Amino acid sequence: MVSRAESAAATRRALLDAAAELLDEGGPDAVTLREVGARAGVSRGAPYGHFADKETLLGAVAAEGWERLSDEIAALDGTPSDRLRGALAALVTIGRRHPHRYRQMFAPPAGDEPGSMIRASCRTQEEFLAIVSELVDEQDLHRYGGLLFTGVSGIIAAELSGHFATGTWRTSADELVDTLATIIADGRLHT
Repeated sequence: MVSRAESAAATRRALLDAAAELLDEGGPDAVTLREVGARAGVSRGAPYGHFADKETLLGAVAAEGWERLSDEIAALDGTPSDRLRGALAALVTIGRRHPHRYRQMFAPPAGDEPGSMIRASCRTQEEFLAIVSELVDEQDLHRYGGLLFTGVSGIIAAELSGHFATGTWRTSADELVDTLATIIADGRLHT
């Protein structure tokens, strides 16, 4: 027999999965609590029992995206350089496979529970900094870590916006990400 808590957890899981699917398919405008409930196969009122509003639901989807990215980064093997490249590749992959979810992850936290998204993104940043700490001196850690993290997120945002397709830059997102990783991993950036 399924307990009430197990049933509630299963419903929440179904709602989050449905919201992530809708977000991936059509962006934030495609996500409504009514449509999420219908996609999850639950009653009309069920989403409201778990999420105060659409923003809270999207925040939970974004937080889950950060958590999954953290888990993926923590599981990386190899040299620090290999793990750095793997962490950056994981971020790029989310942007390419799930562009709307990626944008939601980098949007300002909203809804009733913004703290969960902030905590989840901070965990990802800490996992990332742990790798960078093996490649740079402690005094450079946060500066270079921030350069890599924001640089790659900016590169992916530019790619998603079509800026590399214009031909103006005569490079690709992959080349730029590789350049950033090489600069840090090979110690080419000195102050």
